[in-house]
Amino acid sequence: MKIYADNAATTKMSKKAIEAMLPYLEEYYGNPSSLYSIGQEAKEALEKARAIVAKTIHADPKEIYFTSGGSEADNQAIRSAAAIGKKNGKMHIISDAIEHHAVLHTLKKLEEEGFEVTYLPANENGIVRTEDVENAIREDTCLVTIMYANNEIGTIQPIEEIGRICREKKVLFHTDAVQVVGHLPIDVEAQNIDMLSASAHKFHGPKGTGFLYVKKGIRLTNLIEGGAQERGKRAGTENVAGIVAMAAALEEEAAAIPEHTKKLSALRDKLIAGLKEIPHSALNGDAEKRLPSNVNFCFEGIEGESLLLLLDDKGISASSGSACTSGSLDPSHVLLAIGRVHDVAHGSLRLSLGDDATEEEVDYMIDAVKEVVAYLRGFSPIWRDLTEGKREFIL
Repeated sequence: MKIYADNAATTKMSKKAIEAMLPYLEEYYGNPSSLYSIGQEAKEALEKARAIVAKTIHADPKEIYFTSGGSEADNQAIRSAAAIGKKNGKMHIISDAIEHHAVLHTLKKLEEEGFEVTYLPANENGIVRTEDVENAIREDTCLVTIMYANNEIGTIQPIEEIGRICREKKVLFHTDAVQVVGHLPIDVEAQNIDMLSASAHKFHGPKGTGFLYVKKGIRLTNLIEGGAQERGKRAGTENVAGIVAMAAALEEEAAAIPEHTKKLSALRDKLIAGLKEIPHSALNGDAEKRLPSNVNFCFEGIEGESLLLLLDDKGISASSGSACTSGSLDPSHVLLAIGRVHDVAHGSLRLSLGDDATEEEVDYMIDAVKEVVAYLRGFSPIWRDLTEGKREFIL
């Protein structure tokens, strides 16, 4: 059996997105900045896509800027807020310790430029407390940036309440919603969101395409200089085919949110219950306030990299919270931030379900993970020490 269970990393393009994309690669290929008809046809498609994207998050089309993805959108949102703050003598930013690196690395750069950043802790379930946000806001705070849902452990933050606090304190609020757009209902006005980042390939659109929502009245700082595209705030000929495909994918996904949420939440909970049967294992993230598709576990006494490779042999594509798979020996900063010790954090597994997931696949994954964990523990010196009492169990 072949199972793709890494949808938090990327999703397969939907048929609707591919079908929407093809005409703008083959027939309507004009430059949307051109005045002749083939260019204006592309321009019309671009603006239609902008309206569709805006509608799904209850925004105005003029508040949507197309980008290359979530990382660019994060960078532009944060740097824009920082520029506004610096102009007004406010150089303090609030974030948290479990953000995506697109946010954390941008903030680090700003610290090198003289900004002060407060990194709020998350509790053991990965939730940032609203009272911590409120208490951290100062007279010189120019931005609060808290992700909507964590990409590793799936925890959903109290975004609306954080946004309300920021609105009352007159501080800009940005959220990285890459894991949420297309998967949970979003209303940027009702949720008090000033800026929001999204990426198409997380909701069955193409890679290399995303968008940034910016509330009217907020002045963006350009990351890319050149032409007058995106109302002068993002130079470069627009990826019309990718943008049209993104809008098609998002429209389809947004319409199916109630159906997918019900189905995936049930499969997620079944998968969690099955993996909890493995001795000395633990769910990472909140059991209830989490994405419908996300399951993240730690298994004591094993390494995540070996777990992934053996699961791949069984036809399961998954990912680990451990960054060792990307060339680092350090475990996930998210798992460390919620209190997992290094040895435990190294033995992590993320399974993120797709819209087409089935009970049969969940049963297969439970059995496969149980088998692989038992196999790896069979020759693990750490597990031997634990079972012989030379080391104490943590989980």
